[in-house]
Amino acid sequence: MSDPITCFKAYDVRGRVPDQLNEDIARRIGRGFADVIKPTSVVVGHDIRLTSPALKDAVIDGLREQGVNVIDIGLCGTEEIYFATSHLKAGGGIAVTASHNPKDYNGMKFVREESRPISSDSGLVEIKGLAEENQFVAAPQRGSYEAMSTLDAYVAHLVSYVDVSKLKPLHIVCNAGNGGAGHVIDALEPHLPFRFTKVHHEPDGEFPHGVPNPLLLENREATAAVVRAEAADLGIAWDGDFDRCFFFTAAGEFVEGYYIVGLLADAFLAQYGPQRIVHDPRLTWNTRAMTEAAGGEAVQSRTGHAFIKQRMREVDAIYGGEMSAHHYFRDFAYCDSGMIPWLLVAALISQRGRGLAELVAEREAAFPCSGEINREIADPKALLTQAEALYGADATSIQHLDGLSVEMEQWRFNLRISNTEPVVRLNVESRADSALMKEKTEELLAFIDQF
Repeated sequence: MSDPITCFKAYDVRGRVPDQLNEDIARRIGRGFADVIKPTSVVVGHDIRLTSPALKDAVIDGLREQGVNVIDIGLCGTEEIYFATSHLKAGGGIAVTASHNPKDYNGMKFVREESRPISSDSGLVEIKGLAEENQFVAAPQRGSYEAMSTLDAYVAHLVSYVDVSKLKPLHIVCNAGNGGAGHVIDALEPHLPFRFTKVHHEPDGEFPHGVPNPLLLENREATAAVVRAEAADLGIAWDGDFDRCFFFTAAGEFVEGYYIVGLLADAFLAQYGPQRIVHDPRLTWNTRAMTEAAGGEAVQSRTGHAFIKQRMREVDAIYGGEMSAHHYFRDFAYCDSGMIPWLLVAALISQRGRGLAELVAEREAAFPCSGEINREIADPKALLTQAEALYGADATSIQHLDGLSVEMEQWRFNLRISNTEPVVRLNVESRADSALMKEKTEELLAFIDQF
């Protein structure tokens, strides 16, 4: 048996190049994917990282060795793989990407037929095992290769979410972070009445303006400053593979993803009537209140794309949202998109004649939240046990669906161990009491820091 492969995570592959992930490992992953999923055809594409084209070629070689026909859509975002896999009715899809990780990292995200997720409990462990053993038997006939663009069909699908005739000529600042979003904005632009001011627009795997991750405080000002300077109506920024998008008001204020979930839930329910909306357990009160007020049903799911997508399929939800800026759509093969949300928000601004700040201000006041706070902890399990012991006696509800969720009459918190990083994540919210939310956040952080 070969050395262990360390780049497999709970939902995907991610590691440092070349020691944790290289062309040999990529080729073996391609062969393992072929033998576990057994697809006839697989869609493959790559992000803007400098190592991505070579890793993609190696994955393609591994797939073809095992007799799989490959459709290469070239430079793309992760959601373009989701779209193409579903649209072309392929047996699977692989995006070579490391999203918002440092530039010396790379990775892969996988789906099977109908863009269904593949994770550690649905094939990823088996793929890892075969890649490590490296005892493959090549297929009698090598798979075929075809380069194809699905960009036009993908753009047409995106535009179908809005009534273009009702869109106002908004001025939008968009920041691709030198990641992959720029080419989609360029392709959408002729179909929309918007005026775009493009920031860090060109793809550049050197990441000259830092890693494309708008959740980092130091990365937000690049978008916010241009929104203010240009007196724009809206600001949008994406991570590297643009499966998450982040919003800024006309004043350049960052909007927590939590409030966007409620806004989109309300918009879908207003348009389509009673529907189910799936949400994660970290922050819940606003999403539940808005969904129920609009006649919908809020359904809770574990955090993480594989869980959200599965839950949405189970209950036939029209939309699912995570506070981490992942937004999922039934008509997008239940997958997450970083392009559909901003189109929907721009449509809401156009229809309701109110800016984003106005659209969320009431909700921010009704359910103020801490935003997600991360801490590295030596013994996270002990922390969760003791947090439950400390706060559980006064709780109206305690849940263990995903970490620890504790609800009081006027405030609640969720504390969970990350699936992707060595940290615990804290979220706190209250009922219309910002001072209480801040007080309890500080109290919990002081408790957490003891560990």
